[in-house]
Amino acid sequence: MKKFLSPAAVLAFLLLVPGCAELAEMGRTLGEEAGILSAQEEEERERLVDQSTSAVRPMTEQEEYFLGRAVAAMILSRYRLYDDPRWTQYLNEVGQTVALASDRPLTYGGYHFAILDSEEINALSCPGGMIFITRGMLRQVKTEDELAAILAHEVAHVNHRDGAAAVQRSRWIQVVTLLGTQAAQKYGGAELNELVSLFQGSAQDVVKTLLVNGYSRQEESEADESALTFLHRLGYNPYALPDTLEIMAQRQGQGNTGGIFATHPGIRYRASADMAVISQNKWAKESNPARDQRFRQVFASLQGKK
Repeated sequence: MKKFLSPAAVLAFLLLVPGCAELAEMGRTLGEEAGILSAQEEEERERLVDQSTSAVRPMTEQEEYFLGRAVAAMILSRYRLYDDPRWTQYLNEVGQTVALASDRPLTYGGYHFAILDSEEINALSCPGGMIFITRGMLRQVKTEDELAAILAHEVAHVNHRDGAAAVQRSRWIQVVTLLGTQAAQKYGGAELNELVSLFQGSAQDVVKTLLVNGYSRQEESEADESALTFLHRLGYNPYALPDTLEIMAQRQGQGNTGGIFATHPGIRYRASADMAVISQNKWAKESNPARDQRFRQVFASLQGKK
């Protein structure tokens, strides 16, 4: 697995992206040199700059990619990767298939799937396409359809850019503003230090959402609905998603509190909503004995390891 870029390397890339503040600064300089800006006009210019900053541009795909790498690095500072080449290959085969059937099959850095060596029951998606699933979650999966359903839900979060949306708006406004300053683009000084801090804070915003706060009920429901569509496109059993959620809901009712149970309070509600979507679309249950056999062979290797 490739090493993740440091925050400084990430920022070296981001500083190449111009922002509205840079254009405003150029306008101010030219105006002053030409002697055409009065004090009143300068005050009006500042007001317009503030308005353009508040209507901050969305994150580019490149920025989302590097943010996702920083988020992944933070997650991997808490969890080790599970070293099982066979499972990792199988996970990526299923995951890449799901991603190609999604509404956003290509991202700037592509989709990558990895296993976290943890007994927590969880799955996480970083902005841009890095997706983790824990060994504990894999132990709950009984078929390839269920695995595809879990991955489809996480791919949907990437499709919807829910991770990037977790960055505090005020922080992103500051990032965009600093990206446009000439001082920051010289790769030094207080502005660069502040930008490093803001970028790290942006990644921490996403990690906090993934591991502590969770997404909103609407974001989870929308990710489920997209996941069901992806499964149907591929011929996977769409019922695998609500079936998996129902099992998770039962475990949650038994007092499980870590991992997915801490960040997904409405699991049973989601299962019911998913069943309604399936019924409305009149999707049939799909089965594939060869696929089930393939899953059992790979799953046996996971069960034999601690």
